Amino acid sequence: MEVKIEESWKEILKDEFKKSYFEQVVMALKHEKAAGHTIYPPGNLIFNAFDKTPFDKVKVVLLGQDPYHGAGQAHGLCFSVQDGVKPPPSLVNIYKELQSDLGIPIPATGDLTKWADHGVLLLNAILSVRASEPASHSKIGWESFTDAVIRKVSELKKDVVFILWGRFAQDKQVLIDATRHHILKAAHPSPFSADKGFFGCRHFSKTNELLAKAGIEPVDWRL
Repeated sequence: MEVKIEESWKEILKDEFKKSYFEQVVMALKHEKAAGHTIYPPGNLIFNAFDKTPFDKVKVVLLGQDPYHGAGQAHGLCFSVQDGVKPPPSLVNIYKELQSDLGIPIPATGDLTKWADHGVLLLNAILSVRASEPASHSKIGWESFTDAVIRKVSELKKDVVFILWGRFAQDKQVLIDATRHHILKAAHPSPFSADKGFFGCRHFSKTNELLAKAGIEPVDWRL
């Protein structure tokens, strides 16, 4: 089966695309479409995080859970919405922390593509969702795939900064070799939990300090 994904990732993940769980993902998406359901993000953007951040460019992994399920929001980058769409509450809180940590003005756009261009893999653990039904694709096999992605980054790279916000993301820590990489953990930026350890985490400046110490160019977090 031919998967349209950026070439370096295609090579690194080629064995995953042949596994039965991935066939199940493809079949599940086909059934959803056949049943008339709307899927987000659009098919050509499901692997957008990989297309925007080739494997050799990855220096930070920011892990999200599930794509936004409203019309026009999701475009394959975690926490990010398409340009012109109002930033959702979690992203608003991310911007508040960015401002207090680095003094960067609150961006007008909710599109985080510039972060992806600077080496931040904006990876959702689940890569698709049915319209208006959060976590509706959480059981179709995506996590087997994205767990493999995290393992590959851990095995084949060094000094990557993994940013894990909230318990769901932090449960993925077992996939990461902490002797080779850096792991930053905080509460989720959701309005329900941001006051419990997300605000004040200073993960943007800490990420750049860790990268600089490893001789890697820091991320330009400005949007």
